[in-house]
Amino acid sequence: MSSLINSVNPWLVAVGLNTILLGLAWIAPKKLLTPAGLFHAWFLAILIWVTLGWQGYAVVMFYFLVGSGVTRIGMAQKEAEGIAEKRSGARGPENVWGSALTGALCALGVGIINSGFIVPSPQFLVPNTSATLSTSLQSLLLLAYVASFSTKLADTTASEVGKAYGKSTFLITTLQPVPRGTEGAISLEGTLAGIVASVAIAFVGWGVGLIDLLGVVWCVLAAFIATNLESVIGATLQSKYNWLTNEVVNIFNTLIGAIAAVLIAWTWISIIK
Repeated sequence: MSSLINSVNPWLVAVGLNTILLGLAWIAPKKLLTPAGLFHAWFLAILIWVTLGWQGYAVVMFYFLVGSGVTRIGMAQKEAEGIAEKRSGARGPENVWGSALTGALCALGVGIINSGFIVPSPQFLVPNTSATLSTSLQSLLLLAYVASFSTKLADTTASEVGKAYGKSTFLITTLQPVPRGTEGAISLEGTLAGIVASVAIAFVGWGVGLIDLLGVVWCVLAAFIATNLESVIGATLQSKYNWLTNEVVNIFNTLIGAIAAVLIAWTWISIIK
């Protein structure tokens, strides 16, 4: 099946598949995306399919479906407390790109390498390895791609589970008790759920061949680091700057996760070599 898909023009497959899915999402009774969000998600999905194939598409779809599902956990309770996501969790363009901009840029980087725009000479080798620059860069971009979505799913899951089931929530900077839904608040229940979510999507990335098993570890570590740093940003900076919206913070969050995974992997390679 995968060889048949690969033999067809990826643009035709991407446009056809995602147009069908967009139509189904449009008529579905439960709206996971706003009309504008549908168009932006359609564009994003085409970009991912063309650059990373069905493997990259599987990762982003897993994030979207699981992320949408956990957003609806305890929705009635969260709406009553005024801490639910707006539009009952339906995602608009700002949510799409807040969650996926980092991943999309990583995918574009891989696409540029695969297109042949980057053709390193044989002498350009990563120190102490036999990998060419393009091979190493592509592997790191794929790791960053998976790590960005591991980070975002961990953040979404930790936040939503914490708001629904967190028995005790604390401000990450002071560890003082605060109400559920407070920016920068963390809970044991949410933190554990976030770790489970990051492990799950990292294994999806491994299962489809984007990363190896060691990459799963790097993604989970990076997601944990980035999610906690995002909470620090929420507790210290977000209320001070109007431009620092939740969507902008999400971009920083996923970027930190992607960079952290790459740095951890690069450090590990340097140590073992």
